[in-house]
Amino acid sequence: VLICLSLALLALISLPIPLVTHRQLGVLRRFATTPAPPSWLLAAQLLINVVLAAVTAVVVVAGSALFYGAGLPAQLGGFAVTLVLAAAAMFAIGLLITARARTPAVAGVFGNLALYPMLFFAGLWVPRQLMAPVLRQIGDFTPLGAAVQAMGDAMQGAFPGARALLVLAVWAAAAGVLAVRFFRWD
Repeated sequence: VLICLSLALLALISLPIPLVTHRQLGVLRRFATTPAPPSWLLAAQLLINVVLAAVTAVVVVAGSALFYGAGLPAQLGGFAVTLVLAAAAMFAIGLLITARARTPAVAGVFGNLALYPMLFFAGLWVPRQLMAPVLRQIGDFTPLGAAVQAMGDAMQGAFPGARALLVLAVWAAAAGVLAVRFFRWD
């Protein structure tokens, strides 16, 4: 859940607000007059946030193993696949927010409106095991709910289920396509 929390905060708050600010201030438009294409700024912002997400995942997993005796992921490949798909889904949603928001304040509102329900269904407030079955089923189709389920499977030694990975892939593809479709440089 902590890895998903960090992914969500980076993707839904840390990524959209600076990019919308750059667009509002005309930075993206000014980039068009330089030899560097404006897409490099987007790629740099995305790369910084992806690196932060990877570092956070390593710190959470290693820190919990070192300080609290929690084991490392028993299914390392499944954990890595889940982490990549979860990051792709969350950052695609963050870029969709960036594409649709006109001001940084609106980006913050959209980010928070997406963040808190996803965190609820991921089990941040109530563990998923204690949720009513209908809430757990709804959570299985949210990106963070699917990610927590798949990461939990990988931590316990099973390769993540196809449904959870498919949910993450569909969120990544759908939000990514919509972000590209609606993105404005100015």
